[in-house]
Amino acid sequence: MIQFLMNGRIHTETDLPADTTVLQYLRRDAGRCGTKEGCASGDCGACTVVLAEPEGDTLKYRTVNACLTFMPAIQGKQLITVEDLRHRGELHHVQQAMVDHHASQCGFCTPGFVMSLFALEKQKNAFDVTHTQHALSGNLCRCTGYRPIMAAAQAICEAPQPDQFDADTQRTLEKLRSISTSEQPVTVEQLAERYLAEPDSRLVAGGTDLALEVTQRYQRLPKLISLSHIAGLKEITLTGQAIHIGAAAPLSECLPVLHREFPEFGELLERFASQQIRNQGTFGGNIANASPIGDGGPVLLALGASLLLRCGTQQRKLPLDQFFLGYRKTALQPGEFIEQIRIPRVTAAARQLRVYKVSKRLEDDISAVCAAIQIEIQNGVVAHVRIAFGGMAEVAKRAACCEAQLLGKPWQTATVELACQALELDFTPISDFRASREYRMQVAKNLLRRCHIEMTSPETLMRVTHYV
Repeated sequence: MIQFLMNGRIHTETDLPADTTVLQYLRRDAGRCGTKEGCASGDCGACTVVLAEPEGDTLKYRTVNACLTFMPAIQGKQLITVEDLRHRGELHHVQQAMVDHHASQCGFCTPGFVMSLFALEKQKNAFDVTHTQHALSGNLCRCTGYRPIMAAAQAICEAPQPDQFDADTQRTLEKLRSISTSEQPVTVEQLAERYLAEPDSRLVAGGTDLALEVTQRYQRLPKLISLSHIAGLKEITLTGQAIHIGAAAPLSECLPVLHREFPEFGELLERFASQQIRNQGTFGGNIANASPIGDGGPVLLALGASLLLRCGTQQRKLPLDQFFLGYRKTALQPGEFIEQIRIPRVTAAARQLRVYKVSKRLEDDISAVCAAIQIEIQNGVVAHVRIAFGGMAEVAKRAACCEAQLLGKPWQTATVELACQALELDFTPISDFRASREYRMQVAKNLLRRCHIEMTSPETLMRVTHYV
């Protein structure tokens, strides 16, 4: 049974297959066709909807891709679609701003943009170009152009207006809190017990990768266990030694913490897919999927991260570089899941992290090569180094031979060139539609060279984002 709030009333669905997406439900079962189906992979934003859920005495609004969100994930939440915005026969002021600034032509992408702008306004922040671009980075427009859409966003943020959702906040909170979540695990202990009893189930946190098995490969996922109500898997805590990130903590919640601790990691996460994906996706899923092009893996490997794994009542700690066994293959045992990711905090002032993502598009794109380099130079000599790459092997992987060529050696051009040659011993990349094997190898070497130039000649601007 799934219960959620939509259009002011609680909806109860008892016969939906577990792998029904919100987009399928809206268009097929609810007759709400304002939410569009574009790519069915979370890239275009035409299917953007907003979920609201209690956060203290108010509501937190976040955008998600309806095409990648399974219905169990909206249990106990308010689902808001473009049809809900019109009030008493008049357009919502976000919709009106799109009209006033001529921000829609064919209109196919417009509902998605409207919902992203609606969520942006609910954050009640002053207009900021960069922040707005990030909020809209998951919405693609093919005919209008982004200038009038940005103009609409500026008008909305500079003159926010209360709406029917603000007026109904308390009633909405009461209705959402009346919905029981008893059919879903709400504690880590309940999850461990259920998963041990049914290890053939698929765990769903954000589902932004798992859902592609349904929308792109047309497979069925009859047994799912939702992690959306397990607070213990969403906690982010800092100790003197490490950052502890719950496996189901959304990437958008991890971003500010990681940006403070590791600015380059934060910058990478800002380019990680889109805001809609970051609102759903998790490090637990990014790691457990063991994708060779997942951007989280290389950085976490370079930082020396470890995992807290759980099976029933038993826990074990495993270094991340022992977790990936092969393509989409991990060290997880039946009934075992990732409970927490632990990242050591850097105490050495001289230790630096450099992260590079090479993709065909700056944002909302998959890496051809992702490189993460943690390095410490003492008296001109490499005192510590961990280097990891994504897109260069069947899994995210450390460059052991490259590291060996650098450690204890002078941090100079000749040493770096030897380390570049050692990359050919570490990796045998493949060719695919993103890049050829030769291109990948050349890029990997060049990123190491770039790291050296950036550290030894900081006045040289090496990245396009630094001067454009």
